[in-house]
Amino acid sequence: MSAVKKQHVLVIGVDGCRYDSLVAADTPVLDALASRGFLAPVRVDERNPTISGPVWSTVASGVYSDRHLIRDNRLEGHRLDRYPDFLSRVRELVPGASTFAAAAWGPLVTPAAGGPVFAPGGYRPAFPADSEDGELDTIALMDEAVTSRVARRLLRDAPTVTFAYLLLVDMVGHHEGVTPRYRAAIEGCDEQIGVMLAAIDSRPGRDEEEWTVIVVTDHGHRDAGHHGGDSDEERTAWICAAGPGITRGDGVDHADIHPHVLSVLGVEVEPSWELEGSAMN
Repeated sequence: MSAVKKQHVLVIGVDGCRYDSLVAADTPVLDALASRGFLAPVRVDERNPTISGPVWSTVASGVYSDRHLIRDNRLEGHRLDRYPDFLSRVRELVPGASTFAAAAWGPLVTPAAGGPVFAPGGYRPAFPADSEDGELDTIALMDEAVTSRVARRLLRDAPTVTFAYLLLVDMVGHHEGVTPRYRAAIEGCDEQIGVMLAAIDSRPGRDEEEWTVIVVTDHGHRDAGHHGGDSDEERTAWICAAGPGITRGDGVDHADIHPHVLSVLGVEVEPSWELEGSAMN
């Protein structure tokens, strides 16, 4: 009788990556992941504005902004204590579980702007050139640092659930719109995802582990750049996922990620949590 394999989950957030731009880009890592699971467009729920703070908070908490109360990138006054992130739930409900979060955008893992979304926080790289709005070269360095830190952690001790977040694609969109450099940022992000997945595959005892990998974006961009409106280009996000039990690609939603992480680890969702998504199986 074969031994039961240990379950692990890696969730990777790619900020501001348009679905049509992703499909047009050269992304062999995500293509391979999709071949084992799915890549599907996601309509940003109408209860969420197409802004990072609200949508990442939905990814984390499993509820929309009418419940978590985050409407923009200022998080003050939120209800994430009532609707905690999936890392916090895993630590509370899965005996012996460990978690890790790393992000280039401060409010996800630090007290900046009323954060962190993922409590009690995590790793955010800092460089001397770092500034509030972020120059592209600095953001690129921060994404590289996040990639390296996550890959080392995955290779060394593989937390039960890991959240990694990459920012450069969104920042290029803000600086210059959907340009060849925007596509290049997507392709560079695919390479960084490949670094993280290679760390998993290089783990000692990899054959004794089952891994679920979910890659998600929060919103798109207008052609000229920026987001926050209701155009199809802004409201069309996407999820790419593969892992044991993943069978559903149609109709997936940002709110599905939280309950799916719990499902992988055998945690039954309680009605009192008021989660608004469901597992992707």
